[in-house]
Amino acid sequence: MSTARSSGMGWIDILRCGLVQTALGAIVVLTTSTYNRVMVVELALPAMVPGALVALHYAIQLSRPRWGYGSDMGARRTNWIIGGVAILGIGAVLAAIATGWMQTAATAGMVLAVFSFVLIGAGVGAAGTSLLALLATQVDPARRAAAATITWLMMILGIAVTATIAGKMLDPFSPERLIAVAASIAGIALLVTLLATWRLERSNSFPADQSEPSQKPPFRQVFAEVWAEPEARRFSIFVFVSMLAYNTQDLILEPFAGLVFGMTPGESTQLTGVQHGGVFLGMILVALAGSSPLRRWIGSLKGWTVWGCIGSGVMMTSLALAGRIGPDFPLQIAVFLLGLANGAFAVAAIGSMMKLAGYGRPGREGIRMGVWGAAQALAFGIGGFMGTILVDITQAVFRDPALAYGSVFAFEGVLFLISAILAARIDSPDRPAQRFMAAPAE
Repeated sequence: MSTARSSGMGWIDILRCGLVQTALGAIVVLTTSTYNRVMVVELALPAMVPGALVALHYAIQLSRPRWGYGSDMGARRTNWIIGGVAILGIGAVLAAIATGWMQTAATAGMVLAVFSFVLIGAGVGAAGTSLLALLATQVDPARRAAAATITWLMMILGIAVTATIAGKMLDPFSPERLIAVAASIAGIALLVTLLATWRLERSNSFPADQSEPSQKPPFRQVFAEVWAEPEARRFSIFVFVSMLAYNTQDLILEPFAGLVFGMTPGESTQLTGVQHGGVFLGMILVALAGSSPLRRWIGSLKGWTVWGCIGSGVMMTSLALAGRIGPDFPLQIAVFLLGLANGAFAVAAIGSMMKLAGYGRPGREGIRMGVWGAAQALAFGIGGFMGTILVDITQAVFRDPALAYGSVFAFEGVLFLISAILAARIDSPDRPAQRFMAAPAE
């Protein structure tokens, strides 16, 4: 006889999910940072080569709805998480081999690199989507803000630690050493994932119509059902617009600080650190507010999302005016406050994502997460590239860096304010689907 679960994951289980995010971050940073540097510096390849490969891995993540569907229809989500990390690790090792191969056989190395980044995108999509779906179905509503913060920060931890360790292990550089480092990190990440997911998924929530393989509805039918849900569709648009605004400034903030404010490379790098410090604090604030006894008044995920977008829009607008104000403009304060608002809205949006994934027909959490993950991947793939293109165009038109960068920042501010309006219009249905699964029969 089965009994209903009265609560979701405990804090230890949430930390275990965070360890999976740490593993994902550890492998992904190799593909977006380390290989990028080696191709451009050591191999003297055009910057567009690693840029195109990273864009490819984002494009492959448009398949996230399909991975989410598989997670929904499968026996256990943790199988998809483990499989995704394994595919990601294989892709990362093959990408290291391809990078070294480019020195002696450029065409063959490039072909292998393309295949590798396809695997990387597929692995991130399968593991990341299934992990978020697992959190959405098994984390108690009162803990979702904290869970979103913990898993995000642990991913950042994985990126930071891996970047530091890999940087030391790669000196003196050689292709063989790069492959050895990639294989070691991928192997450790997979081991961490296996240990973190061991008996993590206590039960499963798949509805009766999925109990037999022959009774599983086809992907197109399930995708159409989810896209027909007004809130799922609205939230997808919000994710795309907000993440487009979030990522468009990623590649232009430091050049702006150098060209308009005369900062040295070291000073502009420190400015990025100030921004990330603000992001970190914003995430912590949302986690504390969402998990405190005062959460009814100050812990609304929707409220933090809306006000975080508004704050981001206001600070982007201030940066748009910074060049005209000149050296007296408090650039570091503005960038810190931008990071604060970015962190608050981003982690609140993830918490809202977990909440909304549980609404509608049960057993569709994975594909909902996949749809939103695809919207985010599309925005990330477009955002950074679009920011640089817009700056080039506006500089060609205005012949004034301050006005050029200011115009792009103003555009981002408008996107953030549109995101706030979209977020304010997203409401949870009155009748939520069952969030937590029945415990297995005793």
